[in-house]
Amino acid sequence: MNRIETTPEITLRIPGDWSGFKELEDRLPQGYQLGPEGLVLPDGSQVELSVQKPDQQFASIFQSACRKPPQESELEVLRNYRVKIGLMAPGGSLEAALRAMQAAGAFVRAGAAGVFIDNSALAHGGSDWLAMTDDGGPDAISFAFVSIVHDPREFWTMGMHVMGYPDLRMNAADISDRGEAVVETIRYICGSGRTVDVGHILADEYGPQFQVVAKLKGEFEPSSPMHNPYGQLRIISAKDIASGN
Repeated sequence: MNRIETTPEITLRIPGDWSGFKELEDRLPQGYQLGPEGLVLPDGSQVELSVQKPDQQFASIFQSACRKPPQESELEVLRNYRVKIGLMAPGGSLEAALRAMQAAGAFVRAGAAGVFIDNSALAHGGSDWLAMTDDGGPDAISFAFVSIVHDPREFWTMGMHVMGYPDLRMNAADISDRGEAVVETIRYICGSGRTVDVGHILADEYGPQFQVVAKLKGEFEPSSPMHNPYGQLRIISAKDIASGN
């Protein structure tokens, strides 16, 4: 990974039906408490919070952005939520991403419907969020934060910067409709701990499968939570490289 000057910020929105801060604080799990500057975690560290009023669009946006359908009890909280907790935490590594998951998980354990991620426009019901948080491994963290988007020509990711990595861009012709190759590449990058840059070859038991051929600039403006300061990696099939030689 290239060193950057600005640490990416993780931005989460967490809807709950608490009647007020007193009820919320009473329902937080042991070791977590609300302080004047945000949520205080059991180790004494803090994450920044904001309180946002409900609006008419968020519930439907949240539900449509869920990777897996939320439970009915979670949908009930979402439909009747009274407040959104905005949680802002530094990202840029798997450890930082997990800490943000744990902080958001405290609100889920206090009764929140789930978590919406501004960095990738992805959402998860509360039970799924807690399962991924309790797992805490690279696969679970990347599944929580990284969305995969596609059109007829390309697949690409959003949210890799939360963990300190560039986003990926791959040709649709090189992968299946379900995007398994993108998922496997995400797992490789997040699980290997290796620096992946231009020239890197991604191989499996059958030999070279893909190669990183270019480093691209991120698509979003720096002010956007989706902005990836690490840029994008253009990855193409090894077969395409061979046929072009």
